[in-house]
Amino acid sequence: MNNADKIYDLAVPGVQKLIPYTPGKPIEELERELGLTQIIKLASNENPLGPGKKALAAIQATLKDLALYPDGNGFNLKQALAKKYAVEMNQITLGNGSNEILELVARAFLTPEFEVVFSQHAFAVYPIVTQAVGATAVVAPALNYGHDLDAMLQRVTDKTRLVFIANPNNPTGTLLDHASLEAFIQALPDTCVCVLDEAYCEFVGDQSADNSIAWLEKYPNLLITRTFSKAYGLAGLRVGYGLSSPQLADILNRVRQPFNNNMLALAAAEAALTDAEHLQNTIEVNAQGMRFITEGFKKLGLEWIPSAGNFVLVDLKQPAMPIYEALLRKGVIVRPVGVYELPNHLRITIGTQTENQLFLQALTEVLSSNV
Repeated sequence: MNNADKIYDLAVPGVQKLIPYTPGKPIEELERELGLTQIIKLASNENPLGPGKKALAAIQATLKDLALYPDGNGFNLKQALAKKYAVEMNQITLGNGSNEILELVARAFLTPEFEVVFSQHAFAVYPIVTQAVGATAVVAPALNYGHDLDAMLQRVTDKTRLVFIANPNNPTGTLLDHASLEAFIQALPDTCVCVLDEAYCEFVGDQSADNSIAWLEKYPNLLITRTFSKAYGLAGLRVGYGLSSPQLADILNRVRQPFNNNMLALAAAEAALTDAEHLQNTIEVNAQGMRFITEGFKKLGLEWIPSAGNFVLVDLKQPAMPIYEALLRKGVIVRPVGVYELPNHLRITIGTQTENQLFLQALTEVLSSNV
């Protein structure tokens, strides 16, 4: 070990062995690597329609004020969220994406003496924030690629301080029914905070995700996290939020940094909440694309996991990485999920009709070439 490498020994133990989250490959990176000019990205569950007109107009109107600091409390956005969900403003925590809310709750509630329960195949950020603060991850085996609530509850002890649940789950797209989910939350001890990650709730459809908001009055240890990155098309601005009891929000806001949301993000998110037309268009494009892609899988003889999100996980029945790499060479970026213990699967974000067609064409060509 050289002198420079000794710096690693100074980091806290959890960080020393931490493997950072790997995001989907950027278009620019593939352009540099392969010299391609026509690339479609279906890797990061982004909105293929982009931001709505109201959000773009709000950004344009805010540009003149960029020399000023943003509202560190996010008053206007909190007010809009409070009105939308019929909660009080002091129940809201704003984050730099909902990922930051996940980090805030870990920082606020975990130490090395505590444990965190989450499911196999659940979002990769849960083990990252757990390990970063030195807490112990307790992973419950999945049930049909989704959360086994009974298995998770059996692993809750007096050392459990947090439970993470993604509904719909990323990357598998599985959805828990509300009756089972509420029964699970009700059964948790009041010494344990339940984090209900609903980043994809807008895509759920006829099973109203807003039912979970009503639980906040009954369960002061419940934190619901949501985002503007997916259905609202604002992933590049990084704005998410948590809904909880006032007391839990107060704790999170004590560790939240001021100005964690930039001025453009705050303005765009507030405007996006009023753009019902863009949200509805997004949901319809996703539903149509989901049907088209899964029908394509059926024609190819492939199986997939039914998804309630804006992505679908396909089982290739063979190692997925060679197929992923072959798709890259054709200018199609999807997401391998070996890190989730799913080495034979690829996660496909639902795109526009043209993008979906190009993906299926490329996949058909790759599979027919016996990669």
